[in-house]
Amino acid sequence: MNILKFKTSINCAGCLAKVSPFLNAEQTIEKWEVDTSEPEKILTVETDESNADRVMSIVKSAGFKIEKV
Repeated sequence: MNILKFKTSINCAGCLAKVSPFLNAEQTIEKWEVDTSEPEKILTVETDESNADRVMSIVKSAGFKIEKV
């Protein structure tokens, strides 16, 4: 299991609702969460593959900024 972390612009419940269908549809992602209480809005992803570029592409396609931590 790989754990990937990213800084994002996902900062509220509305943002989470917008990005959820995108991340939930990705079959390689086992679990994900965003800590919206932190200033950097860290997205943590548990995945079977080391697919950081794929996760970044998914979040960008949902309309959010993302970068590797």
